[in-house]
Amino acid sequence: MVETKKRTTAKKIRPLLLACVIFFTVSGGPYGLEPLLQYAGDHASLLLLVTVPFLWDIPAILTVLELNSMMPINGGYYKWVRHALGNRWGFYEGLWTWFYTFVDLAIYPVLFVQYASYLFPGLDVYKIPVCLVIIWSSAMLNIAGIVPVGKISSLLSVLVIMPFIILFVLFFCTHTAGPLPSPSFHGVAYPSLGLALYTIMWNFLGWDNVTTYAEEVENPVRSYLISIVIAFITILVMYVLVMFVAQQSGINHADLTTKGFPALAALISGHWLGVLIAGGGMASTLGIYNANLLSVSRLPKVMADDKLLPGALSRLHPTLQTPYISILVCSMVVSLMVLWTFADLLIIDVTIYGAGLFLEYFSLIKLRVTAPDMHRPFKIPLNVPALVLLIALPIIIYFIALTGVCLSTGDAAKPAFFAIIVLLIPELVWRIMIWRRPEIQLMK
Repeated sequence: MVETKKRTTAKKIRPLLLACVIFFTVSGGPYGLEPLLQYAGDHASLLLLVTVPFLWDIPAILTVLELNSMMPINGGYYKWVRHALGNRWGFYEGLWTWFYTFVDLAIYPVLFVQYASYLFPGLDVYKIPVCLVIIWSSAMLNIAGIVPVGKISSLLSVLVIMPFIILFVLFFCTHTAGPLPSPSFHGVAYPSLGLALYTIMWNFLGWDNVTTYAEEVENPVRSYLISIVIAFITILVMYVLVMFVAQQSGINHADLTTKGFPALAALISGHWLGVLIAGGGMASTLGIYNANLLSVSRLPKVMADDKLLPGALSRLHPTLQTPYISILVCSMVVSLMVLWTFADLLIIDVTIYGAGLFLEYFSLIKLRVTAPDMHRPFKIPLNVPALVLLIALPIIIYFIALTGVCLSTGDAAKPAFFAIIVLLIPELVWRIMIWRRPEIQLMK
């Protein structure tokens, strides 16, 4: 009873702060889009950027909104899949998401050091200590609770967005925009198309991750709808504008890939703007790391409550009521992974994430068929056959990207095959679990 009272009095996050957390969970600014022009070229980059999000993201967003309106509970997508498809697939969903988020989290402290090195040359020598400071200070912030994370995210959102607003204003005031290159895939090799798709998909994934703490959100159904719409529009507009400016500036595509958006800013208005953009990159990596740690740290706690992970992970902080053991475990794993490279992590990320996302789509269809009368405050205005066509769109995009990368003659195929192997691990673990505890298959 005491624990219940503590939970009911915990502060909850509101739509504006939630939109900031979602912004960082999904995006954190256009940092990471830099390779797109090199992969897809001038003629295909903007075409992909304005079409792929609608094919890849809109089905995911609509699925998240409907399932979350049915079950706005901590655990989010894991709970949806477990309810619809059973313990085995819920376990798959939980582990796949845990795996991909470890991979995803590892990249942001490293990117922080890279952008900080633009301001402080030579800082990369101290990469590991700086990464560890970021990881463990973020752990302490997350243990403090969701509202402090939301407030920090709102501050960092301003620090990320403002430098790009300045970049856009200065560009359009001092440059005359030329005609847009005609949209075309001519000359884009299939492996390059796969890498371009992975780049866009990675910069637009994570809408379901923001539902793992739904019980910590005030009026979750309404708040998620408002916040997701705000975040999606903000992200899409920012991405399109920055790629348009990059195209029009004439920056060398290879330089943009290796030196990032600070080089673009310096080209347009000098070193001072490059410094601002680099500062925004540092704020972006901090915000993304904290928002994603907030999301993934709630998942092991919920799975432990369901006895699918060790019970210690469900332990809450006695005062703050946050899953501090789960947060500490996540931080320890990420501390071991900060030496991985960005390019490999991007491919592993999207490959594992996509598999988990497909289980959410199957759960949506299953619940429409088996529980048509279940209360849905938000319902996608499509019948089951139309829903099947809707979710076919992101699945097609996913397999085009995956086959393109697998056919690559370079190193890009290696992380893709590694991710496929990782996707098989939950089945092995599940077999061991049911061998030791057969009753786990029947648990509710």
